[in-house]
Amino acid sequence: METEKEIIIDDNNALLQREGYFFKEFPSDIRQVRFFSMLIVQKAPPEIKEINLLEQQISELIKNAVRHGNKNDINKKVRVWADFSIDHAHVIVEDEGKGFQKLEEWNEFNKKRNECFASQNFEEMEKYFAFRTEESNENDGGNALFAALEYWDGGVVFNNKKNCIAVYKNFGKKKYGLELNR
Repeated sequence: METEKEIIIDDNNALLQREGYFFKEFPSDIRQVRFFSMLIVQKAPPEIKEINLLEQQISELIKNAVRHGNKNDINKKVRVWADFSIDHAHVIVEDEGKGFQKLEEWNEFNKKRNECFASQNFEEMEKYFAFRTEESNENDGGNALFAALEYWDGGVVFNNKKNCIAVYKNFGKKKYGLELNR
């Protein structure tokens, strides 16, 4: 049976280590997010670029840092660390915001959402279509995080402040990469 996918909160998790990684810092300019993510993904070998899927996932992480973390404040920075090989992609994105204060609630929401899927209880599923907080707008719904848990199969980890996310994708036939504390 597959273990329940959830976002981990742990300052000491190995996925938050970034020493020796490619590093880039950007202003919180939402108009430039795709450009910034393309700069990062260009460091990846062609074998793992997956016809723009990797770039799209990195773009979503940066976009969330700009919009939700830094509140589109052009004076605040987004920092990105990345490590790529033909076997893996490891990306860390940090903003200057107060952190995702409702992350535990999001994890619980996602757990219930997955239970509805598993039991095919689509009437109940209506309650778990989109995760919104008092700060959300009509376009928010937690979809980037739902997709992140599926795409980044090696783990999704936030630091304790919840303003830094680390993600890991395995591309090899074996499970390569860092050992996760699950």
